[in-house]
Amino acid sequence: MINSSKKYIPVIGLEIHTELKTNSKMFCGCKNDSQEKEANLNICPVCMGHPGTLPVINKTAIRFVIKTGIALNCKITKESRFERKNYFYPDLPKGYQISQYKEPFCFNGFLKINNKKIRIRRVHLEEDTARLIHSKNGYSLIDFNRAGIPLMELVTEPDIESSKEASDFAKKLQLILRYLNVSSADMEKGQLRVEANISLINANFKAKNAKLGTKVEIKNLNSFRAVERAIEYEIERQKELLLNDERVAQETRGWDPQSERTFPQREKEEAHDYRYFPEPDLPQIYIKKDYLEAIKKGIPELPDQKIKRLKEEFFVNEQSAQILVSNRDLSEYFEKSASELLRWSKDKRLDQKSQKELIQSAANYLLTDLLGCLSGKEFSEKDFPITPENFGEFIALVRDKKFTSKMAKILLGEMFDSGQDPSTIIKKRGLIQTDNEDEIKKIVQKIISSNPRAFEDYKKGKENALQFMIGQMMKETKGTINPQMAKKALIDFLK
Repeated sequence: MINSSKKYIPVIGLEIHTELKTNSKMFCGCKNDSQEKEANLNICPVCMGHPGTLPVINKTAIRFVIKTGIALNCKITKESRFERKNYFYPDLPKGYQISQYKEPFCFNGFLKINNKKIRIRRVHLEEDTARLIHSKNGYSLIDFNRAGIPLMELVTEPDIESSKEASDFAKKLQLILRYLNVSSADMEKGQLRVEANISLINANFKAKNAKLGTKVEIKNLNSFRAVERAIEYEIERQKELLLNDERVAQETRGWDPQSERTFPQREKEEAHDYRYFPEPDLPQIYIKKDYLEAIKKGIPELPDQKIKRLKEEFFVNEQSAQILVSNRDLSEYFEKSASELLRWSKDKRLDQKSQKELIQSAANYLLTDLLGCLSGKEFSEKDFPITPENFGEFIALVRDKKFTSKMAKILLGEMFDSGQDPSTIIKKRGLIQTDNEDEIKKIVQKIISSNPRAFEDYKKGKENALQFMIGQMMKETKGTINPQMAKKALIDFLK
């Protein structure tokens, strides 16, 4: 029987594994390429765990982890070391994993999500496992290309209270990793993998710091949708058990995206089950102050800082800034175009209000029409056919009302297809707006003489007839006539 008087609050912590973008693996010289299609190509006796082999530490991987820790407001240890994490599984060549436990490189950090601090317990470094390929015929194959790739693990405190908050944390972390250029962090390719630890606490005891409920871990969530859906399902599953006075088992569960259900995999281990002990084949690592300072100087402007600067320097609103910053290439393209426009506006001696309107116009065209040309593909400046300079020139022409909005869309499409500058296309296509009064009068006379019925309807007071004739003028000139001048000339003539 369900006890409906009880209310439960979810308590969520995340473990996020990220493959680092180094040239070689963590402890050997093999190529770091988890996407290699030919199985077991990038392997050697070290990453295969052959007896008598010795690991050598990848210094770049350590630098990437410390760089990430600094960006996440972590404290950086002065001394660290690697340890052996002992467990047996087919994808683990040595029968143990070289990881970190007692002395991680980074600890006690935080990341702000929607003005809330999510505490980060640790960021440490380890080696990735091999990849298991399960056949429908009942057997499994192992590809060792991934074995030994540098893997960074981030562990949060259980500060997350909803599936949305968990997904937002993972999204923001992914963006920061890409800005730092330490990982491509592509979830579809397994470069960023999220594991969620979920328990429920009785709402009546939350304020009294009650003991957390039984923790269940969901492994290897490989999309933001999976993170949200799996957590939501698990919260409801645990809640139903507790309301029926049943026990929640401490276990590791998987996620089935087809049925959108979690399923049991194995009992959840505790840290002591792994029998951690110092890796005897690797030395203690000392982080010197000058080494740390050099890493700090190499940290680029991060997303939150860039959002603030775009709003202050380029007048964009919060929503546009968020979208621009979500893709580093896109934000840099916008900045180059906006800088061109600001130089142009100063030459024209435009006031600040006009400059602001100009930049906002650039942001609007970029985030609507230009991104629309990509048909859903991700923006990449090196593959984008319109240069920032040409885009800036296009916005300046729009501002000077050199063509109609319809012509602007045609021009932008041709710039995208051909990669040519706007002036060349305008000249070739004859897209310059017609604003010569004498020429417009001739077009008015032609339209009225060709549409006598519309002329008679207008005299009878039918306003739709006027709009029809303006449309005929636009059609006659293929959209190159100034619509305001066309309307005025038509009304003057009809009067």
